[in-house]
Amino acid sequence: MLSINIKTVKLIGFILLTVVSIAQTGCSGGPGNKKKELIDFKPYNGINYSEVSRRQKNGLSFNEYGYQLEPQWKMKFVSDDSVSIFSPTKNAFINFPLTRGYDSIFNAARSWLKVQKITKDSLVLEIIKQKGDSLDIKGTKVYMRFFADNYVKNVLHTDTSILRHPSRQDTLFIKALSAKANADYKKQFSARQAAQLTSKSPQVKVSRRTTKPSIENNFDPSDDYLDPTYDIVINKAYKDFFYSFTIYIDDKGGMHYGKPLIDLGISGPEFEQAYIHQSTAIMESYLKFYLDIKPGSTLGIIHSSMISVHVEGKVAAAQ
Repeated sequence: MLSINIKTVKLIGFILLTVVSIAQTGCSGGPGNKKKELIDFKPYNGINYSEVSRRQKNGLSFNEYGYQLEPQWKMKFVSDDSVSIFSPTKNAFINFPLTRGYDSIFNAARSWLKVQKITKDSLVLEIIKQKGDSLDIKGTKVYMRFFADNYVKNVLHTDTSILRHPSRQDTLFIKALSAKANADYKKQFSARQAAQLTSKSPQVKVSRRTTKPSIENNFDPSDDYLDPTYDIVINKAYKDFFYSFTIYIDDKGGMHYGKPLIDLGISGPEFEQAYIHQSTAIMESYLKFYLDIKPGSTLGIIHSSMISVHVEGKVAAAQ
């Protein structure tokens, strides 16, 4: 996709960072300075907050690689050492230990967060990164905004799902990105609705890999979004083979070879050239002939994007 790895992009602040909870120790300031106090959640215990937006400092929920910061959290402070967070996979709230720090920083659900604002009606949190054994208190400049459920219902008279809709600014940004990507497919970006591959023949089986959200991955299946990956099995192929490579899918559904997904550096230039030649031939023949392609889209706007494929060929079984 890019000059930098998309999984690295994800780690620099566009998802909540999975870390081990670290209890911070406080200290008094110098002479005349007020002693720092632990953040107190008691006045807000029991209030159900739902996240309504997650945005960067520039106000956008999308970055230049097409990654969308989705507001997903629902949370309730239970006590000063416990917070309840909604799990979409379990369809239930799960209690997590809450470690309070200084300067309004706390840790919950394997994430470091800083309270920017808190009232009984709303809550604004900033995502904090961990660097080694310390925290980057400058933050990621990614902000999570919550409203109390009662405030949404009784004051705003609306629904959380409506408040979560992308903004007009987001739409204009995606339109501009799409125009560039459609003029040059190599300027593609990740599609919110990934390009779809469908087999036209019983000879070819297509399946998309999916990640099940769990506590181990912090309920984060974003790899599926950033790097849509398909397994393709071709039966009755001319020989047994296996190739892994990326494909650009343009806005018309056309396929364009990207690059191999295996390290060919130690194999020598001749092997690398042969691998690219043969895998390109597989795409140009089997994949273009046997697959229907629906291009990816974001906010309903069709644009060029990239997918990864693992293609296995199997010769016909001997009779």
